[in-house]
Amino acid sequence: MTTEHTIYFAGDLFDHKDLIGNALMASYINQVSEGRYRCVLPQDLEQTSARSVDIRNQDLATLMKCDLAIFNFDGLELDSGTVVEFMYAKMLDIPCAIIRSDFRRSGDQASGSVEEGDDWNLMASFYPRSRKLQFNAMEWYQQEVAKGGPLDEITGHLYTRIATAMIAALDQVKAEPSVLTGNNDDIARVYNWALQFPGRGLYDIPIDVAEIIQEKIAKGVLQASN
Repeated sequence: MTTEHTIYFAGDLFDHKDLIGNALMASYINQVSEGRYRCVLPQDLEQTSARSVDIRNQDLATLMKCDLAIFNFDGLELDSGTVVEFMYAKMLDIPCAIIRSDFRRSGDQASGSVEEGDDWNLMASFYPRSRKLQFNAMEWYQQEVAKGGPLDEITGHLYTRIATAMIAALDQVKAEPSVLTGNNDDIARVYNWALQFPGRGLYDIPIDVAEIIQEKIAKGVLQASN
């Protein structure tokens, strides 16, 4: 029986391109992985009538519950909310895959090639259990367009290619050992602190930390000592 891992999908969600792009990517990852990965989209959780703090708390609680996470690091400047979620994931030792399809060079690291540095602020780099998928979206798109065919066929080929590469990154980062060490109680203290330090009601959300930790251990994304 295939074990399903939930993936928190973080990134911009402010216009129709963001929303549809996120939804397409998530859908193709779900399909291509054949049930191994299921993306959870914050844009499908949020209610526009909710208070800002309630939206934040809902997103952080959902991120805590997920087994892995994907972070969209496109743009000349990274989306600030996505960076906050990335740091929250790193605090919880959640394996993360970073995707950057933006062909523009940016950031304050060495420029000239992908190998010399990431194309974003160095403070968001160098964290454990994090894998990067970087490609030139314009190049990949034009390669598919050159093959001809209707738009839906081009879209299918492009997103299958992206999803396949992303699944490979998820497989790799999922196999990396936990950084968060100790027994269940030690891990639970970190998770409970992650519910407390943001304040403003996050701790009041009914979350069974012990159950979350046990499920993640069973799936192999956390490893606790006896």
